[in-house]
Amino acid sequence: MLLTDHILFLDGEAIVVDKPAGLPVDAPRDGSLSLENHLDSLKFGFKRWPLAVHRLDRDTSGCLLLARNPKAHGRFTQAFEAREVEKSYLAIVDGVVEGTGGTIDLPLAKVSTAEQGWRMVGDAKGKPSISHWEKLADVDGRSLLRFRPETGRTHQLRVHALEGLGFALAGDPVYGRGGPKGRTLLHAERLVVARGAKPPIVAEAPFPDRFAALGFTAPEGAEPTRG
Repeated sequence: MLLTDHILFLDGEAIVVDKPAGLPVDAPRDGSLSLENHLDSLKFGFKRWPLAVHRLDRDTSGCLLLARNPKAHGRFTQAFEAREVEKSYLAIVDGVVEGTGGTIDLPLAKVSTAEQGWRMVGDAKGKPSISHWEKLADVDGRSLLRFRPETGRTHQLRVHALEGLGFALAGDPVYGRGGPKGRTLLHAERLVVARGAKPPIVAEAPFPDRFAALGFTAPEGAEPTRG
């Protein structure tokens, strides 16, 4: 796999890649390949390796922003913290969601037990977490949803789907029933980062093959399936 074949946006200070599902952003303890193993190929003539600005879960595919210099990394990080970044995700849930859309306002907190390890849960005393959602399609007892999170908490969409809508994301090994490969069906489809006087960073990732394999098609106006 070459990440150079997955470039969605490239200029002098930013790169957006379509991160494949299964590739962790941070080096895992098991020693398997991660984003770090691909950074040298993403220099595109620069001496520095690009730096990831945010994180996507290992199973989550789609738009991942990297900064090409430290100053840009600082500005982009501040934009994420100030909620000035537009993000949208596609997700498939294990069940048919009622309604056509809405907003989930569910604070999240981290809990940990010796038996199950750590996970995030809805908790009124937790950190504010807000996600907007809309239903795009139903196929074979599952729904395809689009999420637009206002906040960026750990596992936010996975917990909001389960506790806010009543169904876990398909394939989720922690919050749901898992699947043949335990791959959570979550895809970062679009990322927009304003840059003041400069043109914004705008990236859209193709509809993933693993979603199409379950009978879903790319929403109208979305990038077609990566093949």
